[in-house]
Amino acid sequence: MSALVKVQNLDREIVDLPRITICDTFGTRLRGLMFRRTLGTGEGILLVGARDQRLDSAIHMLFVPFDLAVIWINSNLQVADKVLAKAWRAAYVPTRPAKYVLELHPIHFSAYDVGHKVAIIDA
Repeated sequence: MSALVKVQNLDREIVDLPRITICDTFGTRLRGLMFRRTLGTGEGILLVGARDQRLDSAIHMLFVPFDLAVIWINSNLQVADKVLAKAWRAAYVPTRPAKYVLELHPIHFSAYDVGHKVAIIDA
């Protein structure tokens, strides 16, 4: 995992944006949050794909023992879909194509809505 960023919602002010670790290699995308015991409210990951797609941006929750707020973002930096992903579930596929998958503590689920514009900024 490499750089730290924040994902700012341009349509709604979010206080205390979590610091997000970018996962942009095959290995970091594959590992994701598997085998972690917890995820703090101030952290998360951003899985970066090659282009907007539904299947390539699908996630699984196997070996992830906690729930997540999952926000799919397209290449126009607009929220394409979101879900409250439950621990140990097989798979979640967005309803619309996405390039980015933002995985956060569930407390942040209501901070982003489908259609909102976001900006990825340095942390």
